[in-house]
Amino acid sequence: MSIAFRPAHWSRLQRSNATLVAALLSLVLVMATLGWLFSWLPEPIGSSAEIFAEGARTTLWLTLVSGAVGLALGTATALARTSRWALLRWGARFYLWVIRGTPLLVQILFVYFALPMLVPGLRLPEFEAAVLALGLNAGAYNSEAIRAGLLAVPQGQTEAARALGLSRRHVFLDVVMPQAFKMALPPLVSNFVALLKDSSLAYAIGVVELTNVGNRLQSQTFQPIATLSTVALTYLVLTTLVTQATQAIEYRFDIEGRSQ
Repeated sequence: MSIAFRPAHWSRLQRSNATLVAALLSLVLVMATLGWLFSWLPEPIGSSAEIFAEGARTTLWLTLVSGAVGLALGTATALARTSRWALLRWGARFYLWVIRGTPLLVQILFVYFALPMLVPGLRLPEFEAAVLALGLNAGAYNSEAIRAGLLAVPQGQTEAARALGLSRRHVFLDVVMPQAFKMALPPLVSNFVALLKDSSLAYAIGVVELTNVGNRLQSQTFQPIATLSTVALTYLVLTTLVTQATQAIEYRFDIEGRSQ
């Protein structure tokens, strides 16, 4: 569902900015008042309102941090895949092969339980381990979107920029990367929204996020309908607001004017 502020006389920039600001303000407002809203619900939700609210905040924070890690890793991996050096290409392919070929839940468990045994002294707390696993997973999928964007930039534009005297670095940063990012934006947006839902798997290593809170409460109260419905509704609200914000960003960079 898409709700956008797009009066006919507004420019594309004004429309996207208004939608983005409205979505972000709504997200902040929901996060700030979630505990109060839940307190009005019947038991067993009302008495556990603040726990649910804190779990939702942890879910959102986990998504934002791991999403940033995934974007950085995805960009680095995409550049490695298109590198002239074979060692970088092989390393990137191996990373993608492992991450895309194994379940996310197994990756989270591996980072938390197995990684400290492989690297003595590297014992990550639950939240940091979840960020690393989710970031590695998101990076693998983001890299293919970014690589597709890089390959979609016409070779003639690169040659024209070099003919004008631009260095390789400036050609990449000023000509290739901006266009590649715009082309890769739709799948990157989809990956970020999916990451919000995938963060629920962090409950397996004890991260007290939204799913973990709901699972604990339904185990204590034996009321799965009320608790899991509240969890699902909260995820629905979060994904709706995040989708609005990301779609506004996508609309802003839709230079071909396909969005109406």
